[in-house]
Amino acid sequence: MNRFKTLGDFDFSGKRVLVRADLNVPMQDGAVSDATRIERFAPTAALLASKGARVVVLSHFGRPKGRDESQSLRPLVAALSKAVGRKVAFADDCIGPAARSAVDALKPGDVALLENLRFHKGEEKNEPAFVKALAELGDIYVNDAFSCAHRAHASTEGLAHALPCAAGLLMQAELDALSKALEHPQRPVAAVVGGSKISTKLDLIGNLIQRVDILAIGGGMANTFLHAKGIGVGRSLCEVDMAETARRIMADAESSGRQIVLPVDAVVAGALTDSAGAQTVPIGRVPADKMILDIGPLSVAETLRIFDGARTLVWNGPVGAFEHPPFDKGTTALARGVAERTKAGKLMSVAGGGDTVAALVKAGAVDSFGYVSTAGGAFLEWLEGKELPGVAALSAR
Repeated sequence: MNRFKTLGDFDFSGKRVLVRADLNVPMQDGAVSDATRIERFAPTAALLASKGARVVVLSHFGRPKGRDESQSLRPLVAALSKAVGRKVAFADDCIGPAARSAVDALKPGDVALLENLRFHKGEEKNEPAFVKALAELGDIYVNDAFSCAHRAHASTEGLAHALPCAAGLLMQAELDALSKALEHPQRPVAAVVGGSKISTKLDLIGNLIQRVDILAIGGGMANTFLHAKGIGVGRSLCEVDMAETARRIMADAESSGRQIVLPVDAVVAGALTDSAGAQTVPIGRVPADKMILDIGPLSVAETLRIFDGARTLVWNGPVGAFEHPPFDKGTTALARGVAERTKAGKLMSVAGGGDTVAALVKAGAVDSFGYVSTAGGAFLEWLEGKELPGVAALSAR
C-alpha cells in the first residue's frame, strides 16, 4: 500500500475542508437507530474543527434516484452534533447556491453537513462537472470513508485529484490495520473465512491462500470442501459443482506448505428451526437427513490450538448459522478465543464484513479484537487483493 498524507501534514486553520464521511446509518421512525458510523467518524470532524478548519461534511445516504426527501441527511444533524460536540449546520444541497451559502457562513471551528450527494447523478458517475462543483466549496479534501473506497465516485475518487488531499483518522486507522494484517504482517498469518458459498468468495480464497499460512474454513462453504474430500454432508448446503475447485484449492495449499483447517465435528439438525433436535456429531458421521449448521466444540478447540502458533489473524464470515441459536455457539466460542489471545498480546486480529461484525458483537468480542472494520464491500475487496479507487487516489497524491 502506497503511503498517503494524513491530518498531521496540513495546516487547516481557516481552510475550508471537504470531509467525505460514510453516514449511511440505519434509521427508524425518522431517527438514527445505530450511530456507530457517526461516532467513528466524529473524531476526524472534531479534530479538524479544533484546528480552526471550516469543516464541510459530505456523505451519501441510501440509493435515491434523484432528489428524495425520505433519504435526506437532515435527520442526522442532531446525532452528528452530539458526536462531534458542537452544533452542526445543514445545507439542503451539496452543490450550488445553498451549499455555497452554508460554507460561506462557516467560521473557523464550525461544522456543516451538506445534503445527500446521491441526489445528483454526477456523484456515482464521477462526472467532472460535479467534481468541479464540489471542489469549489473547499481548499483541502479529506477522505474518512474507507467503507466507500471501493467506489470511484466523485466524492471518493474525483475530489482527491481536484484538491490537496489526506486520509482522515478513521481511514488512516483502517489502512494501517489492514497493512499490518496482510501487507506487512507478523507471521505466521491465519485467516478465518466463513459464509455460505465458495462461488461468492473465490477471489477472496484465491488471494488469501497466497498470503496466509493457515486458512480456517467454516460455514456452508466448508461443506463443499468436505464433500470434495469424499465426506458425506447429509442435506447440508453444498455446491457440488464447485467440488473440483475446492480440490484444486486444497492441492495448491498443500504444494505451497499452507494449512487448510476444516471442521472435525459439527452441530446438525433437520432444519434451522429445529433447535431442540440439534446434536453434535463427528465429521464423517453426519446423518443423511440432517444439515450441518455450526462447527462443534472439538473444531473450535482444534482451530484455536492451531491459532496458538499464529501472530496475525484476519476474519471474514461466521462459521455457523449464528443468527439462529443454538447454532451460534461455534462462532461465539471461536470469536472469544481469538479475542482472549488478542488481549493477551499473542495475536494481532483484524475482522470485517457485516455478518462478521454482527457475530462479534453478539459474542461480546468486538471490543477485544485488534481492529474491526465496519466496511463491507471495501473490506471484502481489499481481502480479495483488488485496488480500491478511493485509496489509490489518496496514495497517488
